[in-house]
Order: sequence, then C-alpha cells, then structure tokens
Amino acid sequence: MSSPTGPASGLPVRMPRPRQPGRHRRPEPLAAPEGAPALVLAVPGTPSAATRSLAEEVVSIARSELPGLDARIGYLDGDDEEFPTLQSVLAHASEERVARFEQAREAGADAVEPDGPVAVVVPLLAGPDGALLRRVRQAVMDSRVAADLTDVLGPHPLLAEALHVRLSEAGLARADRARLFTVATAADGIILASVGGDEAVQAAGITGMLLAARLAVPVMAAALDEEGSIAATAEQLRNAGSQQLALAPYLIGPELDAGLLDEAAKEADCSAAEALGAYPAIGKLALAKYMTALGITPPQQQGAPVR
Repeated sequence: MSSPTGPASGLPVRMPRPRQPGRHRRPEPLAAPEGAPALVLAVPGTPSAATRSLAEEVVSIARSELPGLDARIGYLDGDDEEFPTLQSVLAHASEERVARFEQAREAGADAVEPDGPVAVVVPLLAGPDGALLRRVRQAVMDSRVAADLTDVLGPHPLLAEALHVRLSEAGLARADRARLFTVATAADGIILASVGGDEAVQAAGITGMLLAARLAVPVMAAALDEEGSIAATAEQLRNAGSQQLALAPYLIGPELDAGLLDEAAKEADCSAAEALGAYPAIGKLALAKYMTALGITPPQQQGAPVR
C-alpha cells in the first residue's frame, strides 16, 4: 500500500531524470529579440512576379530559422507600389519603430526610446558586384535611416552545396559520389559564371575550389559581363583535358540579365544549370549575415552532402 508521500516500502520510486548537460543536450531554440531591427533583403534587378516569389521564399526560410524575425523586401528598381523600393521599406520600418515607442509611452509603459539600427540590409547577392553594392549603399544613405549594411552571402560552403544541387538537377553532375550514382552527361569541367568583374571572379573562385572538392573535377570562374571571359575559360579547361563542360551560375537570379546565361552557354558550347534561386542555403546565409551584424551567434552552418 502506498503512503501519502510515496509508494510503500520496497517498491521502486520513479524519480524525474535530471536535465543532462553537455553535447547531447538539445540546444535552446533561438528567437528574435524583442524590438530587434528588421532584416531587409535588398533585391537587385528588374522586379517581376518571379523575382518577388524568389525573395519571399528567401525571407520565409529566414523567418523559419528565427521565429519572430521582422523580415522585409526592398527592390533597387522598385516602383513603390507593387514593388516597394529599398528606401521606402527602410523609411516605413523607421516610422513603425517610432510609432511603437509613442504608443507604449502613451499607454504608461516604462518605454525606453529605441537606439541602434532600425534595420540590417542584406544584399541578395552571392558574390560582390561593385556597381550593385554602390547602389544599395546609396539607397540606404538616401533613406536617412540608421541601417547596417552587410556583406554579400558568399563565399561559403553552403553555396558550393547549392551549386552541386543545381548541376545535379540539370543532369550535369553526380548527385552522390558516395553511392557511385553515375550520370551519363556529367561534366568533367565546370565554368563558374559570375557577374561583377574581376572581384566577383576571384570571390567565385573560392567557392569554386569547394565545388571542385565535391565533384572531383576542375572548376574555373569566369565573368558573364566581361566579353571573352567565358570563351577563354572554356578553352583553358578543354586545353587541360576537360571534354564535357557545364556552366554553373554563381548567381541567385534577380541580378542576372535575361538571355545572358543562354548566350554564355552558346559561347562555351556547353549546357548550363539553373541559377541558385531560393535554395534553402540562401535564406540561411541571409539570416546569418543579419545575426552576425547584431552580435547574435548564428547556429553552426555546414555544407552537407547532396542526396
């Protein structure tokens, strides 16, 4: 028979297990701090329904990784109606912050006037493009809003993973070397196509080395916006022994002029993969840039094998 305080003598007592510290403990989920600045994704290129869908998917991924995140989209070439400009999005974020403070003060709350940046602007660019980055910086200045501007998303191992996936989707690379899954059309040389001149080519080359390690084939970066760069790189790869080339855009998509990729593929006489688009790594890297700008330690991000 049990006593009021527990089981009768001789019976086992079920005790709650103590919370286990150490590496097997599940990490506490992160959430956006209250009143944190907005993450504003700066989207280059001509706005379109496809561009908006891509940008919305990127911010959706970021929100899923950090609940409570205030994530917005501003277009470099927006019209302030269907596609709000970066300046107007920043101005609206600033007005909303002031309004929240005034409402809290009128309600008698012990409100502290907010300081620090209103927003953190993350350019939707895989690699550096001097011309586009100058426009983003000018738009932030023209908004007259206190906002931090981060660097571009790459280079990063997650972008090498994304490139591998896009190549495998196009049948131009093995999806999983560990399983020896062969693709008859797999390329034995990759042209990593960037936009932004020499600086962009150099930055793409870093991610290209990571991609080469994944595919075990040579990868060389070239500039889509420099005449002769793609053709010269294709010739260099063929002279080195590659017979079947593939073009991999080191680009997210909105910054790519229509038809430029097709022209480059014809110039190199090879097939091309799709741009990176809204691959999950893009949203995760945008969030990582935001968190780093605010001094929040992002979770460990590593490239994983493509399966």
